[in-house]
Amino acid sequence: MLWRKLLVPLTSLLLLLTASAGAGAAAASTGSPAGASAEAAAADYGAPGPYATAVEVGAVTTLYYPRDIATSDRRHPVIVWGNGTFAFPVVYRDLLLHWASQGFIVAAANTPQSNLGISMRAGIDLLTRRNADPGSPFHDRVDLEHIGASGHSQGGAAAIVVGADPRIDTILPIQPGPLADIDDVHVPALLLAGQKDSIVFPFLVKAFYNDADHIPAIYGELRGADHLTVVGDPGPFAAPTTAWFKAHLMGDQTARAQFFGAGCGICTDSGTWSDVRRNGLANQ
Repeated sequence: MLWRKLLVPLTSLLLLLTASAGAGAAAASTGSPAGASAEAAAADYGAPGPYATAVEVGAVTTLYYPRDIATSDRRHPVIVWGNGTFAFPVVYRDLLLHWASQGFIVAAANTPQSNLGISMRAGIDLLTRRNADPGSPFHDRVDLEHIGASGHSQGGAAAIVVGADPRIDTILPIQPGPLADIDDVHVPALLLAGQKDSIVFPFLVKAFYNDADHIPAIYGELRGADHLTVVGDPGPFAAPTTAWFKAHLMGDQTARAQFFGAGCGICTDSGTWSDVRRNGLANQ
């Protein structure tokens, strides 16, 4: 089909144009504002979390993680990330650091061609080795029982592909490309679209949602968002993605209420969302 032929080159061009905005910043560390508390961060999922962060750039995987993980009093859940076509983790640095500040370890695949999910799975393998290594700052600090998969555009499709891995507990594809089969996924899914996305049109994301009748699935369309809204400052994507992962990987019941139950927060937030749909398994 014509739109499939146009999708990859258009996405590649647009993401390449934005990549330079974050270039050279991947080795930086960041932290929460002075006086920020863990309680406040938990209540406002779009605000920086309580953890100062660090970045480690490897050959296959870039890690974004709580800087003092070696002395942490807990194990930290994992999010594996896939980039859009011809993009690298630095393009999404702000979002990935935001998740790290909220207590997640993000294993971002360095590949600009992530659709097969091979490098995303390699991130899980890397953290499994680090967790078992007594000489590693990650030793016994990685929660390998709680792993989510996310990504943007081609990487969103990769998150669906990786969702078939039995180690994955939930997926959160952001404006996913078409080359994936959600029938192979057996974990809850939050599928995000942009109302004004002219590369991965909302109806393409809805197609995944409509096909996901075998799992708890939610479709969320962010009002006014285009295909590059998540690049750089993640803006409206920061809060709902953090809440979803906190609900599924940390057991945060306040975050869970944003998506499930009669009081579903995103279901009534028409200022942020132009369309929200929950299938029968997510509406219980």
